[in-house]
Amino acid sequence: MTSITQTSTLYLRLLNYVIPYWRIFALAIFAMVVLAIADPILAALIQPLLDGGFVEKDPVMIKLMPIFLILLILIKGLAMLASTIGMTWIASRLVTDLRIEMFDKILTLPTSEFDKASSGVMLSKVTYDVSRVMAAATDVLLILVRDSLAVLGLLAWMFYLNWQLSLIVFTIVPFVIVVVRVVSKLLRGINTSIQDAMGNVTRIVEEAIGGHKLVKIFAGQEYERNRFQTACNQVRNLEVKTQITSGISVFIVQMLTALSLGIIIYIAALQSASDNITVGGFVSLFTAMGMLFSPVKRLTKVNDKLQQGLAAAQSVFNLIDQNSEFEAKDLIAKDKLSGKLEFKQLSFSYEDKLALQNISLTISPGETVALVGASGSGKTTLANLIPHFYSITDGQLLLDDININQLSLKNLRNNIALVSQEVVLFNDTVAANIAYGTMADVSQADIVKAAKLAYAMEFIEQMPKGLETIIGERGVK
Repeated sequence: MTSITQTSTLYLRLLNYVIPYWRIFALAIFAMVVLAIADPILAALIQPLLDGGFVEKDPVMIKLMPIFLILLILIKGLAMLASTIGMTWIASRLVTDLRIEMFDKILTLPTSEFDKASSGVMLSKVTYDVSRVMAAATDVLLILVRDSLAVLGLLAWMFYLNWQLSLIVFTIVPFVIVVVRVVSKLLRGINTSIQDAMGNVTRIVEEAIGGHKLVKIFAGQEYERNRFQTACNQVRNLEVKTQITSGISVFIVQMLTALSLGIIIYIAALQSASDNITVGGFVSLFTAMGMLFSPVKRLTKVNDKLQQGLAAAQSVFNLIDQNSEFEAKDLIAKDKLSGKLEFKQLSFSYEDKLALQNISLTISPGETVALVGASGSGKTTLANLIPHFYSITDGQLLLDDININQLSLKNLRNNIALVSQEVVLFNDTVAANIAYGTMADVSQADIVKAAKLAYAMEFIEQMPKGLETIIGERGVK
């Protein structure tokens, strides 16, 4: 896929998220068009203002022109306000929708995907990458629509006034196109590297926070600080590289524009001496050329934001497009299972690394079984296969003589209770943590009963709000 095709595909996919809000989007686009039209009209008003008001001393023109100017500036201001508010609102909704879709995907990813990617990288995608997508959805579109139309309108007016002088402006266009294409390729690569570097920064911070006790007990502060500083410097170097690349491209375009303007002024002065252009026409032409600077400058810079946004969008969609946990068709629905487990010649590999080979074991309902073995011998792996966290490489795992591949994941896991060796507490109430996953099906009495069975009710009652106390992340409160 070519770079242009990939860019178009990404941007069109982003625009699909705007469709539910098309009315506000259409209003914002209309406001941009009005805003773009206002610039050439403002430049055009200069000619009758000078020729009619100052040269010919026309009293009607002297009275009307200030009114026209005030109305035009008022309309321009309102259009700017409407377009900015509309696009900002749409961008905020787009970011929210993307984050929710990404979170939904994270909740359904296979366990193997969490083994491959660090949580820091995923967090960076949901926070940092999505915020950069917002720039591609608002600032870029605003500049491309508004400033492109403004440039076309100003050029049209310039050609109407004096096509010979206006033609000089077009001599710089091929050079600008070459500069933009070269810089686009460079910026896309740099910004993709920035996404990865930011994921590394987030991962290091998360590890340091999650393992803060280990960092303290093993005096690892200096080591972690050096790791973090190295990661931050990598991000800084890439961002500086982005700004330098963008700055050089803007400088080249501005110098080309200034050169063409210098030539235009010289030729216009010669034409004025021959009475081929009026004072009002010359000032109007020069005003239009001056007004070209800002939109052209923004258009040369927009590529930087576009490449940042598209690199971030690619990162976001890479997560969204990952496959969710696999479930076969025609699954068996069985709400209540007795608990007979049978492993038949079962083998399992983590990618190319064999973890279990030809395991055969039968566990009867009500039977207690302890898996004993050296660290890394596959005890946890075997347990993780029962709730189908991983797919078996070879052999069968039967639950009540039913292959677990034929049971829906929800149905299977509703029949399994897990007491993990890793203590996990959510930043929620004590009650919500006790009843996690079944909040809609349990009463307060059921929660109290469970707490008493776990001998936890005594210290829960001493908490400020009892079962409704927010316990903090990992129970820190």
